[in-house]
Amino acid sequence: QVQLVESGGGLVQAGGSLRLSCAGSGRTFSNYVMGWFRQAPGKGREFVVAISWSGGSTYYADSVKGRFTIYRDTAKNTVYLQMNSLKPSDTAVYYCAAYYGIGILIQMNAYEYWGQGTQVTVSS
Repeated sequence: QVQLVESGGGLVQAGGSLRLSCAGSGRTFSNYVMGWFRQAPGKGREFVVAISWSGGSTYYADSVKGRFTIYRDTAKNTVYLQMNSLKPSDTAVYYCAAYYGIGILIQMNAYEYWGQGTQVTVSS
């Protein structure tokens, strides 16, 4: 059974940092693109960032570019999201997701596996 499990969420003040982790199990995620989405209260789920299997390609939403960094450890089947200079508008449940493919897609329906989400709250 394939599982993605997020961790690392929490409460942080504006300007602070958090690192999220997403550990995959049940298979080797070779040739899988892995991404992060988020959903703020009362809003739809939105794309944040994604990374190719090799780590050679990444794509960031404009809202997080320059503040967030995604990277992965293929040996550990784990992807990380380093979040710096956090803003209250970053408050959301963050979801890890994955799909088999090479090119990075940002549409939710492209992703076949999802984690349960981890809450990030940024106070002003």
